[in-house]
Amino acid sequence: MTQGLQLDCRLDCGNFSCDLRQTLPLTGITALFGPSGSGKTMTLRMIAGLEPAAQGRIAVNGTTWLDTDAGESVSTHRRGAGFVFQDARLFRHLDVEGNLHYGAKRGFAQRSRINMSHVVDALDLGSLMGRRVTGLSGGERQRVAIGRAILARPKLLLMDEPLSALDLPRRAEIMSYIEALPALFGIPIIYVTHAIDEVARLAQSLALISSGRLVACGPVQETLARLDLPPLTGRFEAGVVLDGVVFEQDEKFALTSLDIGGQQLVVPALDLAHGESARLRVRARDVSIARAQPQGISIRNVLKATIAEVVLEPDTAFAEVRLSLGVQDLRARITRKAAADLRLKPGLPVFALVKSVTLDRRLLTPAVRTDGQEDPLH
Repeated sequence: MTQGLQLDCRLDCGNFSCDLRQTLPLTGITALFGPSGSGKTMTLRMIAGLEPAAQGRIAVNGTTWLDTDAGESVSTHRRGAGFVFQDARLFRHLDVEGNLHYGAKRGFAQRSRINMSHVVDALDLGSLMGRRVTGLSGGERQRVAIGRAILARPKLLLMDEPLSALDLPRRAEIMSYIEALPALFGIPIIYVTHAIDEVARLAQSLALISSGRLVACGPVQETLARLDLPPLTGRFEAGVVLDGVVFEQDEKFALTSLDIGGQQLVVPALDLAHGESARLRVRARDVSIARAQPQGISIRNVLKATIAEVVLEPDTAFAEVRLSLGVQDLRARITRKAAADLRLKPGLPVFALVKSVTLDRRLLTPAVRTDGQEDPLH
């Protein structure tokens, strides 16, 4: 049996077509990422069976949901895909408890891990049960919508930019619930977003979509580090995700030291214990390169690296550089002249100077101001 979400399908809508040929993993959270208008929502709707004009084949872990050549099309309510929309779409005539019971009554399969009390506790809905949905905040409505979708016991949960209408504090709050869902309930998630911070915080796998085509799919760290893909995050935001482990807290200077593959990365203090993991996002524009270890500078993070790849942009003044830290990679965006002056080429040992780090494990941390800008560590 082929595992994963097999997509070999297409849909034509006027002057836009979506043609998908990829197998997406069905473990944890897979982010379907791309700019507005790239076909992300259309992809979810085809998976869910909400686009009757879709052609081709869709299968989940070997079970066929659509095969137009064979004349097969499983109806939406029988596919077992839960859907969480941008705007929650709760029933206004029901209270919170009524909305949750509606999901439970429409359950796709019996799963002992999923019951009302477990979902209510996991999403902290107990105090909301008797309230009308019209009186809920945006974040509360989305928690209820997620709970209703889970109580339907889906095989797969589809989330279409569920945080796009929320402010930054509410986004951070809801993300903490979403990232725990696969482990708590055993439900894989396909998560649509055009926000790279959500990808860095939540996803284990990343599928990039551009102009209705899936152009890449793989682990988040590896996929973001690739230089051969379109700059779907925008060149200003292009970068990588690093995984680190806390090994020291400096209370005097309010700093946390993280182990990044045997090297030290220092960030503003994190409220994490020794041995806990943190996920960091480092933008390419915040990484500089030196041939010799610099002395007497304010930048605290200087990492030994090896040039893995250099891509020159002939239409701009810039070059993209991939730097290997061993098991993880960095990206640097520097000028082509700097790349030439430094004689950068694959295999060359260098030093990577990391000027700023976004701490995506919490989204809002001491290193990120409430205006969403990072504090560089010098």
